[in-house]
Amino acid sequence: MATPHRDTELRRTFPAFAPRESAGGTGPFAGTWWGNAWVGALEQGALDAKRLARGRGYADQGHVDAITVTPGLVLAYVRGSRPRPYRVQVRVRTLEEDWERFLDAAADRPGHIAALLDKELPQSLADCGVPLLPGPGDLAPRCSCPDSGHPCKHAAALCYQTARLLDADPFVLLLLRGRGERELLDALSRRSAARAARAARERQPQTLPGVRAADALAPRELPPLPRPLPVPPHPEQPPAYPSVPGGPDPFALDQLATDAAARAHALLATGRDPVGELTLWQDAVRLAAARPGSGLTAATRTLYATLADAARRTPADLARAVAAWRQGGAAGLAALEEPWDPPAGRFDRARPLLLAADLPAFRPWRNRLTHPRGHVQLRLGRDGLWYAYESDPGQDDWWPRGTPDLDPVGALTGLGIPDDAV
Repeated sequence: MATPHRDTELRRTFPAFAPRESAGGTGPFAGTWWGNAWVGALEQGALDAKRLARGRGYADQGHVDAITVTPGLVLAYVRGSRPRPYRVQVRVRTLEEDWERFLDAAADRPGHIAALLDKELPQSLADCGVPLLPGPGDLAPRCSCPDSGHPCKHAAALCYQTARLLDADPFVLLLLRGRGERELLDALSRRSAARAARAARERQPQTLPGVRAADALAPRELPPLPRPLPVPPHPEQPPAYPSVPGGPDPFALDQLATDAAARAHALLATGRDPVGELTLWQDAVRLAAARPGSGLTAATRTLYATLADAARRTPADLARAVAAWRQGGAAGLAALEEPWDPPAGRFDRARPLLLAADLPAFRPWRNRLTHPRGHVQLRLGRDGLWYAYESDPGQDDWWPRGTPDLDPVGALTGLGIPDDAV
C-alpha cells in the first residue's frame, strides 16, 4: 500500500508517524478542533474503553505504518503482538448531493476560502448543514485480526493516527468525503468567477446610441461638439496576453495593465494619484483588491502569496484587508486595523440611536460598538462613517460586511440580524 508514486487526485499516501514523546497521555489526542471531533466520533461509538486505550498507545508508539486515503476509505497496516502486521481499514460515507450546498457555503464568505488555503477548517463552515465531520457510529472499521471488538485496538490506532492527518491538512477530510483538493478548489474558483461575472454585468453601463456611417459622412452643417462623456464607472479589464517562450510574463503584464487602468481612472475622476501616499502594506492591499474574486485561481493565489510575503503578512491577513479595502478604500482598511479614541459627539449619539431602533445596548470600546452577543460590530472611521463587521459569536474573527454609512443603524442594513438577536 505504501506507494506514493501511485498517488492521484483521489488517492494520497502518507508516511508513518514517528512515535510521540508524550505517549500514554490522557488529554486531547489531536491538535485541532476538527481532529478532536474525529477522535470524539471514534470514542463515542466504541464499545470497549480498554481497547481504545490500547489503540491510542499503539498510535503513540508508532505501530501504524503508511496510511492511504481514498474517497470513503482509510487503509493501513498496523503492527500488533504478532510478527505479521494486520490490514486495517476504516470506511466513512462519501457526500453526494450535499457537495453543492458545501460549495455554496464555502464561496459565500472570503474568510472560509482564506482559511482553507491556510489549512484551517472554520467552525462555521463545518456547521453549514453538510455532515463533513463524522458522528458517533459513522466510522466503520474492519481489521484482519481475530478480535471482534468494535473497534479492535488496531482499528482504533488507525483512527487516532488519521486525526493527526486531519490536523495537518483538512483537505484529507474532504478527500474522505469524496472530493480531491484540486477538484474542490477548481469548483470554488468557477463559482467565484461566475459571481464576479454576474456582478460585472449588473454594473455594465448602457450601450450608447449609434449613427449610420452614411448619415455621418453626408455633407451637412455640423452641430457644436457634444459635452465630454462622463467618467466611466470603473476601469475595464485588460485583454488576455499570450504566453510566448522568452517573452514577458503574461501574469505580470496583466497586473501592470490592470493597475495602470485603475490609476488612470482615478486621475481622470479626481485629478489625484491614489498610490502616491500609500504605505507598502496599503499598496499591497490595493493591488490585491483590484483582482476580481477572492484569491481562488492559481494566478490570484500566487499574487496573494507574493504580496503578503512582501509585506510580511499572511494570505489570510491580506484576504481580510482586501475585504476592508473593497468596503471603504484606505479609510475602510484603517477602520479594520486602527482602533482610536473618537471625540465626544457622533460616537456618543450612536448608542441611543441603536436603542431607538429596538437594538440592544452595544458595548463600547474606543471607536467600536459590539453587539452583546458578539456577532455584530460597528466601527467609527476617521472619515465619520460607520463600518459594519460580523464574526462567529465568541470567535473575535471580525470581517467587514455591508456598506459604510453616516448612520449607525443604516450601516447595519442588510446584515440580517435575526429577531432573537435583538
